[in-house]
Amino acid sequence: MLTGKSIVIIGGDARHVEMMKHLIEKDATLYAVGYEELEEEIDGLYLTDVDHIPQEKVDAIILPITGLDKEGYAEAHFAETSPHITKDWLEGFRGDCILFTGIMTPYLKELLSFKERIIPLFNRDDVAIYNSIPTAEGTVMFAIQHTDFTIHNSNVTILGLGRVGKTLIHTFKGLGANVSVYSRHEDELARIFEYQASPIRDEELEDHLKDCDILINTIPALFVTPSLISSLPINSLIIDLASKPGGVDFRFAKKRGIKSILAPGLPGLVAPKTAGVILARVIHNIIMENQ
Repeated sequence: MLTGKSIVIIGGDARHVEMMKHLIEKDATLYAVGYEELEEEIDGLYLTDVDHIPQEKVDAIILPITGLDKEGYAEAHFAETSPHITKDWLEGFRGDCILFTGIMTPYLKELLSFKERIIPLFNRDDVAIYNSIPTAEGTVMFAIQHTDFTIHNSNVTILGLGRVGKTLIHTFKGLGANVSVYSRHEDELARIFEYQASPIRDEELEDHLKDCDILINTIPALFVTPSLISSLPINSLIIDLASKPGGVDFRFAKKRGIKSILAPGLPGLVAPKTAGVILARVIHNIIMENQ
């Protein structure tokens, strides 16, 4: 339980609304900044602004998944304007206050006073693995919506065997797809074989894509270049799960007439309730470990 713990939520989206409900259920005291336009009333949630936060009482601050931008603004889906968080304001919190963010940003890296107390949640294995489930389901949703053939017996190629890639294998194999996975690492190629998918090496990739129906990229760098796109059939579909700007040359895919979708952040899009529960569970556990 979080009895006696005070937490500040700054900005966020539908995931954070669900997260707040669960943290309140754990008996935390919650202050929310950037939720003036939230239509739902949540008992136990104090809507306020940065000037009225009792900083000396706060045990944790939770930022949006996107952290703070280069000028210190927080993304807020339930406010007309984004909250501005200054470094001087953050300096006013206790020395044991924890700062949660989805990802690290240059602005956050400059917060020397929080250097050892910033927790980028999306760098954690537990969060990434939990989130891989709604990500895989959202990928299936896009595959169904944007193709005119069944996933069953289609040729699905996954680029990368990270935490999302592993869940994608199980999900698409469960729907009857012929799944193949690209990796540059021998140990991962062995794991792909063990998962009963077809491993693809560097020198095999372009030739393999000639029969690909759905190409799913998880590599967070520009990897799906014109040479790879040229190997794909015209009626194939590309789904890019990498963070913006993605890992696909969308310009060339459009030029060639291949449908391509940039789909980062799927948990918040397709399953914000589940994504919020995941955040609340992990944040609760970290706060308890640090008390």
